[in-house]
Amino acid sequence: MNLLLAQIITTWCMTALIWFVQLVQYPSFSRVGTDFFPAFHTLHSSRITFIVGPLMIGEAVSAVGLLWRPVRVTESWEIWLGIGLIAVIWASTFLLQVAMHGRLTKGFDEQAWRFLVTSNWVRTVAWSARAALVTAWLRRALEQSADFLG
Repeated sequence: MNLLLAQIITTWCMTALIWFVQLVQYPSFSRVGTDFFPAFHTLHSSRITFIVGPLMIGEAVSAVGLLWRPVRVTESWEIWLGIGLIAVIWASTFLLQVAMHGRLTKGFDEQAWRFLVTSNWVRTVAWSARAALVTAWLRRALEQSADFLG
């Protein structure tokens, strides 16, 4: 049950955060003046990593942990779907978003920024799908608890 709880917490935290990044943070990059952009981007990158890193690692570790210690409310194919979505998220993060952030460290680059905003939808959709998945697990767990308690 601890793995299920870890999945629910980390996935929902990341889902909320990615929607904030998608709708507020990344679009705001274009509003920062070119003189201030490098410092702004450095601050964003260092601070967001402090939040995102532990959550992403915790989500991935607890997802893989469900393979060895599945809970009654999960199906094997659902666990693999969740891990597949994590693989998509991590691949997008390191192959697309990190690459664009690398370009933006040198200063605002409109082409890199537009690609960052557009490609981030991959993660936004994948984390939203994971949120739906873990919410289904939570619903089943609550239903089982209600049945058990009578």
